[in-house]
Amino acid sequence: MNIYETGQYALTTPDKPLLGSIAQGFFGGSSPWVFEVIYINRSKLLIRSEGVATSEEMAEMAYQVDYYIHVDTKEAALKLITHLPFNGHLIDTKEVSDYAGPAIEQAINQIVQVTKMEDINEHINQIRELVKSHLSDFLQTYGITLNDLKILIMPKDERMRELISLQAIGLKPLEAVRYYLALRMADKGLVSAPNAAAGLPFFIGGPPAGFYSVGPETGLPVEEAAEK
Repeated sequence: MNIYETGQYALTTPDKPLLGSIAQGFFGGSSPWVFEVIYINRSKLLIRSEGVATSEEMAEMAYQVDYYIHVDTKEAALKLITHLPFNGHLIDTKEVSDYAGPAIEQAINQIVQVTKMEDINEHINQIRELVKSHLSDFLQTYGITLNDLKILIMPKDERMRELISLQAIGLKPLEAVRYYLALRMADKGLVSAPNAAAGLPFFIGGPPAGFYSVGPETGLPVEEAAEK
């Protein structure tokens, strides 16, 4: 196997040129040997890996990891085609993502599974460094260099994401639930949404009980007001 740097090269039968020319005569001028040319893109490539982890409370947390890779040297390219199985004439980023996915998931779960859901973002830098270390070691086996990595972890359930966002602006858990309910009610056009946010009852036509003045300020005739 020959390895070439970037450029143009004329490829010929690597050995026994005399025998090769005789064999070509028996095969109508074509070579009886089959050669494969594998091109390795050594530029920086972006890969995304997604999955689900569980927090200490067994809440599902969706994660998204974006990372850049490249093949640095000829020797690394040889390790890539030697150790990473592939079908056809190319190795795409999806295959790399499929192989690296379990390593990323394992690293994330080491911290997420022992951390409460609301505290996960406080450990995001620790999670990032652990994932970067595990992923870098894993990819080196295949001759791939990890350049940079970004990780995002959030509750898988959209409602939980909104509740955590409300708590992030300073609301207590019960207040966050009330405000979430009020927002959903407002989306439906319900006039009682502010009452839900304030935690107060909503009465149609005013409170059902109490003392009311029936004086002239009500606009009723004086006689009728007296009878009332």
